[in-house]
Amino acid sequence: MQKRFVLHNVKHVNGEFLDIVIEDGKIAELTSPGQGQGEQIVDFSGAYVSSGWIDMHVHAFPAFDPYGDEIDEIGIKQGVTTIVDAGSCGADRIAELAASREQAKTNLFAFLNISRIGLQRVDELSDMTWINNEKAVEAARTYENFIVGLKARISKSVVRDSGIAPLRAARALSSATSLPLMVHIGSGPPSIEDVISLLEEKDIITHYLNGKANNLFDEEGKPLQVLTEALARGVHLDVGHGTASFSFKVAEAAKKHHISLDTISTDIYRGNRLNGPVYSLSNVLTKFLYLGYSLQEVIDAVTSHAASWLNKPELGRIQVGDTANLTMFTVQNEKLVLTDSEGDQRTADQTIQPKGVVVNGALIKC
Repeated sequence: MQKRFVLHNVKHVNGEFLDIVIEDGKIAELTSPGQGQGEQIVDFSGAYVSSGWIDMHVHAFPAFDPYGDEIDEIGIKQGVTTIVDAGSCGADRIAELAASREQAKTNLFAFLNISRIGLQRVDELSDMTWINNEKAVEAARTYENFIVGLKARISKSVVRDSGIAPLRAARALSSATSLPLMVHIGSGPPSIEDVISLLEEKDIITHYLNGKANNLFDEEGKPLQVLTEALARGVHLDVGHGTASFSFKVAEAAKKHHISLDTISTDIYRGNRLNGPVYSLSNVLTKFLYLGYSLQEVIDAVTSHAASWLNKPELGRIQVGDTANLTMFTVQNEKLVLTDSEGDQRTADQTIQPKGVVVNGALIKC
């Protein structure tokens, strides 16, 4: 790690240019361009800077197939300084995921799958005996600085004949651990109404823009009452693009009806990173820029909004004295064909491209 270096002539999303001086891993100074002094001057003229991007929904346990990948492949190499594994592991293997942080440069947190087997199988909630309350509570206690919530994948292919019972079990575990739920929605049964009605303040609906029949919008694109009621209760919406969970048409309907943009995430793993339609967090962010959200709204969704949900405000700001976690990126005026999870394609005129990160004070160029 460089002792003292300067990110020269970067700019905030609001267009304000500055130098950022980083010393001993922390932000030491924010000053006018050309005023920053250090052992190394790194010229990022023309690039934006934000607090480090946070991807709230990834799969970073490479031992599992198909839903697994290497931490840094979906982290720092993509301009992302913090990733949150969304339930790859249950109590059986969460210790391995926690230990993997020691070899990675990317910051890693996790949701604990309520099924002790996690994504060892893709129907991990089809057998209720795989939900072991005692082990889950013990894991939440042991890894309290790593586990940020509980994950329950509540769709037909996962729960099979268990119906809504796994979500009721998740609700009970949430009470026992004081951890919020991230709930994956998809094809029914259970019905979307039965699922969403059980969610409480700070719980997360991930895949909220999926185009499946059991989604959160009616045939005319209007949000269902169960969604508006959940938002009023303080339920959080997370994109979780994934291979099968993002529809341009549904996203356009959500924007038209002023559904809040909380966090943008990828649901990335090896397959959809290499073969699409996800590819990277920047590709997903470009889709929201294409949809007409401002650059500020898009970047807030992977910085301040995510940091706020994690109760780690320092990850969502650029402030003297904080550990330096930053993302440098550009917005290029070039065309890019974007593909959603249903094969629907759109052509963007602008693309967001990461150029580098500072992660825990270390500069890494993309």
